[in-house]
Amino acid sequence: MSNINHFRRERAKQLRSNATEPEQALWRALKRIPVYGSHFRRQVPIGPYVADFACLKARLLVELDGGHHAQDDIAAQDEVRTGWLEKEGYHVVRFWNTELIQNMNGVLDTIYAALYGSPQSEALALPTPPRPDGRPSPSRGG
Repeated sequence: MSNINHFRRERAKQLRSNATEPEQALWRALKRIPVYGSHFRRQVPIGPYVADFACLKARLLVELDGGHHAQDDIAAQDEVRTGWLEKEGYHVVRFWNTELIQNMNGVLDTIYAALYGSPQSEALALPTPPRPDGRPSPSRGG
């Protein structure tokens, strides 16, 4: 394993150990969403980034943002990050921590809709969406 991959994995492990209250709350709540044939993971290294939550089979990433993400420089970094992840075939859904705290059910409905098309859709086994260029996932060393 290269040094950079080792660093990203160690960083992800550290982030899992030091999860914020909103991250812990969402992690517990994600278990209420049926994800047949897959599951959510937290603090997942993907390319040069670590995603807060990921359902890799659905190529869905969920990011929680604290107030510092409203700062212009960090918001610009978030845009670059989201652009890179979307170019790699991921769908990125972002929520503010306050949104999660005030409306957990709405957040879960949005995540469910991102997985299945709408909050009213039946939860079926997730098909594996193709990556735009057919290359292996960067989370798997590709």
